[in-house]
Amino acid sequence: MVRLPYLTALTTLFSYGLLFAFGHFRDFFRRILDAGKSSNLKGYAPICLGYEDFYTRRLYLRIQDCFNRPIASAPDAWFDVVERTSNDGNKTLQCTTKTSKCLNLGSYNYLGFAAADEYCTPRVIESLKKYSASTCSSRVDGGNTKLHTELEELVARFVGKRAAILFGMGYVTNSAIIPILIGKGGLIVSDSLNHISIVNGARGSGATVQVFQHNNPAHLEDVLREQIAGGQPRTHRPWKKIIVIIEGIYSMEGELCNLPEIMAVCKKYKAYTYLDEAHSIGAVGKTGRGVCELLGVDPADVDIMMGTFTKSFGSCGGYIAASKEIIDHLKHACPAHIYATSMSPPAVQQVISAIKVVLGEDGSNRGAKKLAQIRENSNFFRSELQKMGFEVLGDNDSPVMPIMLYNPAKIPAFSRECLRQNVAVVTVAFPATPLLLARARICISASQSREDLIKGLEVISKVGDLVGIKYFPVEQEKPAYVDKIKKIQ
Repeated sequence: MVRLPYLTALTTLFSYGLLFAFGHFRDFFRRILDAGKSSNLKGYAPICLGYEDFYTRRLYLRIQDCFNRPIASAPDAWFDVVERTSNDGNKTLQCTTKTSKCLNLGSYNYLGFAAADEYCTPRVIESLKKYSASTCSSRVDGGNTKLHTELEELVARFVGKRAAILFGMGYVTNSAIIPILIGKGGLIVSDSLNHISIVNGARGSGATVQVFQHNNPAHLEDVLREQIAGGQPRTHRPWKKIIVIIEGIYSMEGELCNLPEIMAVCKKYKAYTYLDEAHSIGAVGKTGRGVCELLGVDPADVDIMMGTFTKSFGSCGGYIAASKEIIDHLKHACPAHIYATSMSPPAVQQVISAIKVVLGEDGSNRGAKKLAQIRENSNFFRSELQKMGFEVLGDNDSPVMPIMLYNPAKIPAFSRECLRQNVAVVTVAFPATPLLLARARICISASQSREDLIKGLEVISKVGDLVGIKYFPVEQEKPAYVDKIKKIQ
């Protein structure tokens, strides 16, 4: 968990206080000026009203040029960002015909498959010619191609489970699957920083939801012990089932989960485990098989393994891998499988080809090189940022590295100045993060060279000095002779 320094917390709260105060003043005077005007609602209640609407109007719109930036090329190591202009104080933005070639430090292109690939691209084009861009049908009707079946078998083999099922969207994979796995009378114990797709899936399940402190196995055990002892609300009957939901790499923190310790707690209390590997599958582990491989956990011990194809494999969609019994149940009960249009065949082919490259089944060692490169790039970039004095969250080997910004004025300042120097970064603020914990989320790719990373570090360092986000002392480099003396001694 992030612990704000008192001075930083105080100045951040003061900044938000000013923004909120002036926002309410503007709303007050707007109501006075518009008092004589007739309402366009015609008796209807305002459909967009509340705290989020105020935040959007008075805070977000002022800096919306920092978000939703359109691109005009593949999200490779470098890409073209479309320039935009505004004539009404950022309330609306218009795209221009100009583009800027920028270093891409924001996309999830962890293994570099999002751009043209010598093995993947020809096969994707061939599948487009053969199957078209869409099946225009669900899997249970006319949308089940040979490619879909092949990918399900390949995913199951890749992650070490008996069977798998595909979905057209990663978000839907969580939000649609969790209500099928558990319902009323069940207990979900969820990490406090789990993704919103997990949160919404848990809320929609009808099960009782309890939260444990982020990545804290001891608190998880306390929650499980208390809930098992108390039983269901009001009736105190035993829970029908208990599922503990965690992530492999937390997308806003860049942290690896404490999987071995959490698995030990789950086994002790006979709770099922649901592991979301959206950001970890393909990106970590010696052969890219995710946190189970990296942390030495047998995939057979994890009951339900979820992942996406959006990050490491350069495609779209998600999967659930589990026992054949669970997958058969999902295929017969999950509305997202029965009613939703199946994954686009070219997208399926992209994943098949990318996994085969990772496994070395393309006849080359490019997959192993990509995995080594993403690990080397991530650890180099993280260590250099920390040496510069930035507050960087996350663990080694994680390609996600948030740089803490905190102050609302530093969000647009950091984003705009980086873009001005041809480095594209993603800034994240409320509601994706707590109000006081705004950050820039850096995502590293295997497609980036050492020169690319050094360019990015130089720009981020300059902007960090300009904006004032180096919250720690800069690490001084030791003279070369110091290490030589130590070796002699």
